[in-house]
Amino acid sequence: MMRDISRRAVIKAGLAGAAGMGALSRGFAQESDSLQELGGAMLSAPPATIFTAREIVTLDPNRPTARALAVSGGRILWVGSLDEVQRVVGEQPHTVDTSFADQVVVPGFIAQHDHPVLAALTMSSEILAIEDWELPGRTVRAVKDKQDFMERLASAEAALSSPDEPLLTWGYHPDFFGPLTGSELDEISANRPIIVWARSCHEMTLNRAAMKRGGVTQEVHNSFAPSAKAQSNFEEARFWEQGLFAVLPYIANMVATPERLKAGLELTRDYMHSNGITIGNEPGGILAKPVQDAVNAVFSSPDMPFRWSFTVDAKTMVAKYADDAQVITETENLSSWYGGMTSLAPKHAKLFADGAIYSLLMQVRDPYLDSHKGEWMMDKDAFNRAFRIYWDAGYQLHIHVNGDRGLDRVLNTLEANLRRNPRYDHRTVLVHFAVSAPDQVERIKTLGAIVSGNPYYVTALADRYSKVGLGPKRAQSMVRLGDVTRSNISWSLHSDMPMAPADPLFLMWCAVNRFTASGKVAGPEQRVGADLALRGVTIDAAHSLRLEDEIGSIVPGKRANLTILSANPLAVDPMQIRDVKVWGTVMEGRKLPAVYAAKNRQKKSSLEPNNDGKESEFAHAALEHAVNVATCMPSAGGGWPRVPRRS
Repeated sequence: MMRDISRRAVIKAGLAGAAGMGALSRGFAQESDSLQELGGAMLSAPPATIFTAREIVTLDPNRPTARALAVSGGRILWVGSLDEVQRVVGEQPHTVDTSFADQVVVPGFIAQHDHPVLAALTMSSEILAIEDWELPGRTVRAVKDKQDFMERLASAEAALSSPDEPLLTWGYHPDFFGPLTGSELDEISANRPIIVWARSCHEMTLNRAAMKRGGVTQEVHNSFAPSAKAQSNFEEARFWEQGLFAVLPYIANMVATPERLKAGLELTRDYMHSNGITIGNEPGGILAKPVQDAVNAVFSSPDMPFRWSFTVDAKTMVAKYADDAQVITETENLSSWYGGMTSLAPKHAKLFADGAIYSLLMQVRDPYLDSHKGEWMMDKDAFNRAFRIYWDAGYQLHIHVNGDRGLDRVLNTLEANLRRNPRYDHRTVLVHFAVSAPDQVERIKTLGAIVSGNPYYVTALADRYSKVGLGPKRAQSMVRLGDVTRSNISWSLHSDMPMAPADPLFLMWCAVNRFTASGKVAGPEQRVGADLALRGVTIDAAHSLRLEDEIGSIVPGKRANLTILSANPLAVDPMQIRDVKVWGTVMEGRKLPAVYAAKNRQKKSSLEPNNDGKESEFAHAALEHAVNVATCMPSAGGGWPRVPRRS
């Protein structure tokens, strides 16, 4: 039965905030008991669509499930049984859409922390990685071992028709397959440039032809800063961390051409849509206008199936501007770079603490098994300054942190700023949350921080890192969401695409089961329920972006963002969550089945060489951004290297 609620209250709840429904909203700006007034306003509203479904999982505690919902003006009007919804709609013009009669509707999935430029460049390459990648039009199987990698790379080289086209591959992981040198790549081809981009995105290995094409000579290497020379090996043609940033200007036009970026963005768009994503965010916004324009050409389009926001890269902003006030002014000025389906996330900023998990450069309390050390991505003074500037300006901070020692630094800084300038509901987000300690969980709660975890770390890395790097105790307890749940800390899930597949159902599966590559359960006490995992990619992800009043659950007044599934992920066997099929989405009322344009079914875009100066600068800026969001240059660096144009 319909809840005892007045027609006026129903309309106000369902429509008052609706975009494109100004007339209706104005009609109910004043309290009125006149049904004639209400009826007139209803009839002037945009036509409604009533969607019916086998089941609607609302994540609204007042009405957890339903069978129908009405959408008008891109917003949810009402949710309930078909009879209830039709009574609310009344005489408002409407249609009943039964497309989802055999489907399950859940709140639209949220990709709260993904990297579209990096994803575009890696996904459009020859993928040879440690895991399977299921992309629109093709599935790329995981590499078994180094021999398999070399054989598949040789096949990819032989398949290229143009003798001048460079071969870019992404996904090699030296901790899984052993070291790789340029001379080994020479055995595949001494004439075609070959670039191997590591799975971590922190390292590249080049063959002799790539070194020659880029002009990376011994003299050039000798000119690198000491820290860059220390993190590169000219003889082996390997470049990592600061060494990678030093070599980027010389090889960028073999990796990040405008054509490749466009094709890769289209592929990334279709891939994310096929996985039910309705809104996403890039943490570490693009700071090169030509690159942002290129992204907008795809992501701002009116036919884009989801909205995308960008969070400012606070590290770069504080390094660029010495005046604290100017940092905030220039941050806010970036909003003019966006439009259509892209935007600058208001009052959000990203900071970096320590190194990445894939390269085992996290800052950890206890030494790694081989006694190597991690990296700080920002030195302490720069981190503290950036934190203070954005904190005092009322920004929500999203902080890349992977190791428990890194987490100590973040929590210490948060506590110091809370004592200096108390803020209520600051929602500082601890992003990635790979290695942590039990004592840190209670501290997170006390300080009012929230967690955004990547559960794929456990699936992909727990087995290997039990033997290499962390040891079994730390590796098995990575991303301890069970402890976080028991402490009543808000948490959500993210993929960090391409660090993990941008597939919310798969992320749910990882968090619920914690199955590793070998089929073991890593840290069973850290598993979470499917209901919490679904919240982690919907309403709690919205909470981490301060969008919980707009998206994340199916309630009247929110945006009509829905993901359409073949089954209820809360009702299937936990091991089958990742096998639930995505029909498509409803995006602010637009019904969007997951289909792909034929042009995006191609294996990859061409990498024909181009020596145009502007394109070289574009390529450098695009690749610089892509690597920066994945790695961030360690604090010992002296800024981005530049090289003059070459004809």
